[in-house]
Amino acid sequence: MSSLTQIGRSALDALGKKLEVTANNIANADTPGFKRSRAILEEANPAGVVVSIQKVDSPGVPVPATDPSAAEQESSNVSLEEEIIDLLTTKRAFEANTKPLKAEDEMVGSLLDSLG
Repeated sequence: MSSLTQIGRSALDALGKKLEVTANNIANADTPGFKRSRAILEEANPAGVVVSIQKVDSPGVPVPATDPSAAEQESSNVSLEEEIIDLLTTKRAFEANTKPLKAEDEMVGSLLDSLG
């Protein structure tokens, strides 16, 4: 049986990986040909959260070559609007997943205070 702390830790670790993926996408938004990734969070068995990372193969916008002899390039397929929304939802998920851990910490503190 998994404890509340282990489940919460699992979720926070998964959200940290999701944040890393989003940060990498934002950092490479101007890199020609870069393909964004996305983090998929899934329930772990028996409890917790696991992350799988997938590349998104949708094409970027064609960018005209600056040199007439060079081939046309493709921009990255990163949408900064989508990445910002991802950041906001990840932030809220972090906040939600820390509340049970804080409550557990307060309960243990109260128990120790009543014993001591």
